[in-house]
Amino acid sequence: MWDYTDKVLDLFYNPKNQGAIEETDEPGVKLAMGEIGSIACGDALRLHLKVEVESDKILDARFQTFGCTSAIASSSALTEMVKGLTLDEALKVSNKEIADYLGGLPEAKMHCSVMGQEALEAAIYNYRGIPLATHDDDDEGALICSCFGITESKIRRVIVENNLTDAEQVTNYVKAGGGCGSCLANIDDIIRSVKEQAAAPALNNHSVGVTTDIANSQPRSTKPLTNVQKIALIQKVLDEEVRPVLIADGGDVELYDVDGDRVKVLLQGACGSCSSSTATLKIAIEARLQDRVSKNLVVEAVEP
Repeated sequence: MWDYTDKVLDLFYNPKNQGAIEETDEPGVKLAMGEIGSIACGDALRLHLKVEVESDKILDARFQTFGCTSAIASSSALTEMVKGLTLDEALKVSNKEIADYLGGLPEAKMHCSVMGQEALEAAIYNYRGIPLATHDDDDEGALICSCFGITESKIRRVIVENNLTDAEQVTNYVKAGGGCGSCLANIDDIIRSVKEQAAAPALNNHSVGVTTDIANSQPRSTKPLTNVQKIALIQKVLDEEVRPVLIADGGDVELYDVDGDRVKVLLQGACGSCSSSTATLKIAIEARLQDRVSKNLVVEAVEP
């Protein structure tokens, strides 16, 4: 049983600002949305912002979350924190401040506050028309943790921003290393490299650290999949990464058909009757398949 603060439990049982912001014709107002998904650890977040164009002030913030107690509480806390801030002020909100607002989070749940920070940045970058809502191309470069799709760039960023000192902390913040564990040695190398870089800034160009030569770190293949390969990969991702999470919450999903880039699924159990089934479908299942198989995939639910 996780040791949650009273604030975390209150925002879990009584979340504030849950749901989407409806489209509006209100003059001088623009909506923005940022989405971060990690179905492999059971968490995904879609953050909605309502912004006053002239002042860049956030008038309203709402969230849709698929995840655990800490994910829901962190998302709710984030929306409370950013309302009334300008976009530039909101960009300064750190994952540590989200955790502090909650009175702290269990170390193993710090990735939920990181997810909130990244969803906020994604929403603001989308609002401003910046193509990649990432820090220093987090999604580019050497793939260190293949279980959770975490790159070297993202690991480096979270180490620096949160002063992390060991691989276990990295796992708590971004899940890297929490699967098969084969990348833990590589994470240790990155931590050592970051320490050396901080200690000897003059040697930055010669101590960049782990490169694409690291074992188990290979770029994603860009070779097009055949239709049979695509269907097989979709089924594999559903079976190994999506269904275990849904089953744990009393739900399930079954692949029904694949028509080009349209993936038709049957939502079963709690997923089929839950009021947040649309969020499960789009944020959880679709986001995971787009990440693992193809960015062009669109997931639709069909009636049994």
